[in-house]
Amino acid sequence: MGTCSMDRDRIRGVAARVLRAEAEALMAMADCPPDGFARAVALILAARGRVVTSGMGKSGHIARKIAATLASTGTPALFLHPAEASHGDLGMVAVGDVCILLSNSGETRELSDLIQYTRRFDIPMIAITRVAGSTLARQADVALILPDKPEACAIGMAPTTSTTCALALGDALAVALMEERGFKADAFHVFHPGGKLGAQFIRVRDVMHTGAALPKVSPDTPMGEALIEMSAKGFGIAALVEDGILRGVITDGDLRRNLDGLMARNAGEVATRDPRTATPDMLLPEALGLMNRHKIGALFVVTPDDRLCGLVHIHDCLRAGVA
Repeated sequence: MGTCSMDRDRIRGVAARVLRAEAEALMAMADCPPDGFARAVALILAARGRVVTSGMGKSGHIARKIAATLASTGTPALFLHPAEASHGDLGMVAVGDVCILLSNSGETRELSDLIQYTRRFDIPMIAITRVAGSTLARQADVALILPDKPEACAIGMAPTTSTTCALALGDALAVALMEERGFKADAFHVFHPGGKLGAQFIRVRDVMHTGAALPKVSPDTPMGEALIEMSAKGFGIAALVEDGILRGVITDGDLRRNLDGLMARNAGEVATRDPRTATPDMLLPEALGLMNRHKIGALFVVTPDDRLCGLVHIHDCLRAGVA
């Protein structure tokens, strides 16, 4: 039992050491971002084509992630494997593109054909490397130099600190480009339509019930008929509508509060006036939050001039993956 406890403590100590080493390198870069960062952003913004990222080994994995992040945030990008580039795929790089090449040492020989190709055809090239005097850095239009910090592994050789810094620098480029382009949540949703992330950008208009599905009554509708309408549409609620304008709602709570003599009344006498509503452009999570705060199961949807145009139910939110 004691040995296991000591092992756990030792392993936790390793984790702390690695995380601290990488965090210190990131802080060093944050305190003094690479000199060419703004020029790199300007080069990418001026490009008519795409950003092509490349790297070998672990740098290749980071380059692939940078391309994916750029592509999902408004900057067209792709990853090109350097070995494939040397065997015909250089044709994927065209005039108007920008290349981002990654190599910790700056001497990765598999990148040589890509480097020469960008120089031959005057394609802007951004280098991400740790060595300022390396071949890659010297050949680049802009060299982003990573902090000269030791790798976090015990032997000081496995790509750890260096790849973390390169990854973070790629994120910084993507975010800077997003802000310069004015990239908004609506555009983000276009590139992320699936899963939980996509669900956060669904709007009420995308799921609301409309037309004949809406439970509607007029103020002078007898409550007997109003109950039939509520039951037939199945939402447990009815809209009080006059000339297309939402004047109130009838809920199960309104029925309970007016049980005494209910059937002798009309809908206008029972309805709650000035109800909570949603708009078609409201984000679905916002509508769900409104329902939760006021402990209601549905919201009628209205236009800016209070015309009834739909209904959104809490079950619609759940089906859409908003919870």
